[in-house]
Amino acid sequence: MLEGKKGIIFGALDERSIAWRIALACKREGAEFALSNAPVALRFGDLDELAEETGSSIYPCDVSDEEEVEELMEKVKDEYGKIDFMLHAIGMSPNVRKNKGYEELNYQWLQQTLDISAVSLHKIIRYADEKEILNDGASILALSYIGAQRIFSKYSDMNDAKALLESIARNYGSRLADRGIRVNTVSQAPTQTSAGSGIKGFDGMYTFADKLAPLGNPTADECADYCVTLFSDLTRKVTMQNLYHDGGFVTAGINEEMINDLAEMYADEEGEE
Repeated sequence: MLEGKKGIIFGALDERSIAWRIALACKREGAEFALSNAPVALRFGDLDELAEETGSSIYPCDVSDEEEVEELMEKVKDEYGKIDFMLHAIGMSPNVRKNKGYEELNYQWLQQTLDISAVSLHKIIRYADEKEILNDGASILALSYIGAQRIFSKYSDMNDAKALLESIARNYGSRLADRGIRVNTVSQAPTQTSAGSGIKGFDGMYTFADKLAPLGNPTADECADYCVTLFSDLTRKVTMQNLYHDGGFVTAGINEEMINDLAEMYADEEGEE
């Protein structure tokens, strides 16, 4: 599906990360691509292993630094020429990591959250466009979460970051449409990744979504397959969309099993009183 296409994948860390699984799926479908992550992430991750397996080059880049993003695009263009897809799988919140409640956010950390998790999408698209690295008809994807629309208290300021991320995708999608370039976000269900495990209460979020979604939570590999279709020419008229890949969670109300379990739980509590 991606034979002859070239791209950049941002955010792969280890074999549990969604970006890593997307990279493997893109390679399986015939694509060539560069890999990029922050220098500190490269020290703690296993990206060399993925680069070897996929025949990819690694470009360290702090996406909060405009000069580094600009230099990255120049280097990728020198090695790969023009590209056909980009994946933004970047997200980090110091407030979440340090268990700062939403009512007591550290605002300096909030700026870091927004810059790294959302504004970075604007930067990579801007400099890819300015360096004329994007082919007409290219596809740009960013990984999002339903926290952009609904409140998940433990997700804290990442709810805000994902909302901004989706807005940037829509804005840039409208501006690149005359070249047939698509910009979309994929709202993936809670997924067992290294990043997800750093969110307090993640296990509860995962179980709740898995029980409520009619098809259950999709895996990272299933997300990768979906992203491949969005990088391919089969979806060349899909743009400015937030696409839910969550087993139906977004439109589900509640299932019978959960209703029965809740009824029993509250009946037991009332009986104890």
